[in-house]
This record gives sequence, C-alpha cells and structure tokens, in this order.
Amino acid sequence: MIRFLLKCDKDHQFESWFQSGAAFDKLIKAGMVSCTTCGSTRIHKTMMAPAISTASQITAPKPKDPVAELREKVEANSDYVGDAFAKEARDMHDGIVPDRPIYGEANLKDAKKLVDDGIPVMPLPFVPRKKTN
Repeated sequence: MIRFLLKCDKDHQFESWFQSGAAFDKLIKAGMVSCTTCGSTRIHKTMMAPAISTASQITAPKPKDPVAELREKVEANSDYVGDAFAKEARDMHDGIVPDRPIYGEANLKDAKKLVDDGIPVMPLPFVPRKKTN
C-alpha cells in the first residue's frame, strides 16, 4: 500500500491510499479518483515527505541466542562447584553425596577419567561465571 497527497484542479488537497503507484495511475486514467471536497476528477499527486520510522518506533524482536539461553538455564537450575567439579561428580556417582545438577571446571585429564569411569559429564559451550558467596 502507498499513500499519496493529492490535489484537484481547484486546489483542494487530500490524501488517499492505493495498492501501488501503477494502481493509482490506472484509477486516475479511468476517472475513478475524485476530490473529497468538490468531486473533481482532475487529480494529480503533490510533493510529499516520505514516512520514515525512527529507531524509537522500531521494536524488532531480538534474535534468541541459544548459548545465552542455555547459560541461563544451567545457572538457574544447577549448583556451581568451581574447580571441585570432578570430585563432586565422582562423589555423586559413588553415592557419597546426593545427586544434584552441578557445573564447574575440570581439566582435560580429570574430565577424561570421569568419562572413562562411566560418569556422565559433558562440556558446556560457554565458560562458567565464577560465583562468589
């Protein structure tokens, strides 16, 4: 849709919407556009400032970041155990401490040993934020 500022041969101005510029031309040629004040069909377009959206009017949705969403879920639903991750995971697996969702850091050697021992762990696609209590 396009909006034009129109003027008749008697100098009356009015606005009207059209499907396209070509549709406007076709309707004018057929005499189907008339002045809203006097009914004249001798109509022409006038200069019109374009309608431009400003940044404050635009509210485009922000794309979802799957890594950020995962981070939020992990941090909201798990305990941060820091460098004690390997020990905590092993203790939970061995029944020494109750099972609970945890996250933290482990070096490659300790992480590999957990996997080799059948302890389910997985790397996170982000570096955990160090929490202080």
